[in-house]
Amino acid sequence: MSENASTTELTSQYTAQVTADLERNTKEQERVGVEIAALQEQLASLQRDHAVLVNIQQAIDAVPVPDTTAPPSGNVPVPAPRKKAAPSGTGKRTRPSKKTQPSRQTAAQPAQSADKAAGKSAGKTAGKPSAGKAEVAQPAQPTLVDLVRRHLTEQSEPRSAAEIATALGQAHPERAIKTTVIRTTLEGLVAKTQAQRSKQGSSVFYTAADSSRSAATAQSEEQPAPADA
Repeated sequence: MSENASTTELTSQYTAQVTADLERNTKEQERVGVEIAALQEQLASLQRDHAVLVNIQQAIDAVPVPDTTAPPSGNVPVPAPRKKAAPSGTGKRTRPSKKTQPSRQTAAQPAQSADKAAGKSAGKTAGKPSAGKAEVAQPAQPTLVDLVRRHLTEQSEPRSAAEIATALGQAHPERAIKTTVIRTTLEGLVAKTQAQRSKQGSSVFYTAADSSRSAATAQSEEQPAPADA
């Protein structure tokens, strides 16, 4: 009879131990899953910021550098050399021969070609759209911590993590808000005394912390640590 009692007691001890280990393992899995979800949210935010910065850098690199060595666009044509006047007393005015006439045209042709080239370059420059307009960076979106803290301050009664996740998901449909990430954020606020946690049965509810207490905590976090003597 005593052997059966001892066997039953030993079995109950093992059962209780296994049950406790299973519960502890389940809680640990939930905690790790919450941390992974929070890290994924941070990674997505960093990737969005990286894409915006890359676009701005590409736009800045595309700005053309002005060429200061280019010749002026307006070239003044060089006049042809003047003919020497005929000596006085001859009474006859010499007419320029046909052979000397092409010299003026030859001298004027480089000036005209230079004007045409300058006009073409100026037309291309005027017709070319200005490149390198930097894209205006989008304003930084509030973090999930700011959204959760602001939502708590606007509530008049405690809210659960699921209720807060639903409300923020409806207010910000462009962001993938999960209940596990919200619960992790709330626990972080509780650790910083910026939120309060209460338990009703098996449910956990959160409320905003007192303004004076949260301000004191924020001020203590901002003060630098004293230097060692």
